[in-house]
Amino acid sequence: MKGVPESTLAKARTLRRDPTPAERALWRLLRNRQVGGFKFRRQHPVPPYVLDFACLEVCVAVECDGEQHAGSPRDAQRTVYLETQDWRVLRFWNHEVLENPEGVAETILACLSSR
Repeated sequence: MKGVPESTLAKARTLRRDPTPAERALWRLLRNRQVGGFKFRRQHPVPPYVLDFACLEVCVAVECDGEQHAGSPRDAQRTVYLETQDWRVLRFWNHEVLENPEGVAETILACLSSR
């Protein structure tokens, strides 16, 4: 990708090769345009960050967070930065994705449709 630092690309590749169980489950829902016909990419670089899942056509980022993200000021800064770049950021806890995938998919679809 033009203009993306090699370190960010390398991080995205590494994250793609080793997804968490929740990321695997969410990818099964999002891949192949299964949510409203919208195309998603996984571990998509938006320097200096790597988004868990990104729908480029409507600039929606979907993040799968574990307990290490609870109350994280870095996540808040990241969200603010992405919003200044016209991204809408949706965050779901890992347990939400694993226990209620249909509800997560409905929330994502509602956001995608409103953009």
